[in-house]
Amino acid sequence: MLLNIGGYERIDDVLERGKRPLAVSDFSNLADRADVLVLDTRDASLFGKEHIPSSVNIGLNGSFAVWVGTLVKDINQKIIFIAEAGREEEVAIRLARVGYDQCLGYLQGGLSAWKACGLPTSSTKSVTAKELAQRMKDKTTRIIDVRKKSEYQSQHVLGAINAPLDYLEQSKKLVRPDTTYYVHCAGGYRSMTFISLLQRGGYLQVIDVTGGFKAMKESGEFELSEYVCPSTML
Repeated sequence: MLLNIGGYERIDDVLERGKRPLAVSDFSNLADRADVLVLDTRDASLFGKEHIPSSVNIGLNGSFAVWVGTLVKDINQKIIFIAEAGREEEVAIRLARVGYDQCLGYLQGGLSAWKACGLPTSSTKSVTAKELAQRMKDKTTRIIDVRKKSEYQSQHVLGAINAPLDYLEQSKKLVRPDTTYYVHCAGGYRSMTFISLLQRGGYLQVIDVTGGFKAMKESGEFELSEYVCPSTML
């Protein structure tokens, strides 16, 4: 059985390679290569607390295949990944199903094994909606809304910059590396992905808003645009 017409590699071989456990030393050596992407498929909240530097967070529990396909432009990209225990094979299968044949394996023992070897980790700063509302008293505070344009137009925090995740290359042009931004999506999945991609590119002053637009709206502490039903914009 062939995975795709361009590859001529059996799906069984692709999956066997993709679900191969990699010792920390092997994983680290691959992670140091410029042509290898470190993909962290854990929940955004776990990624935010601690992760391998320069890794990209696309959580398995969200629209995983859609976002991998949208954000990893090269179908031949070499990928190594981190997964929650017991979900390694699921990651390999889902990558293979959307044509990413060059998955080289996963970190055996996960982040705990990485830390046990004394290797460095990073974290992502975050604030609650109420904390951000207090910081908004400083009129220079900048908010980035990474939801789709239609979601933003339906309702948004007044003054927020719309930088949709699905148009990352254009959206990155709206961000200055020397400026602090508070980033949100609807609930937290896309914002962490956006932040991880920017951090990988050296943009370190990006802060996640816990709970996203939902939490901000429910707090009652933000000025919002008038609500427009999305169906009226079709």
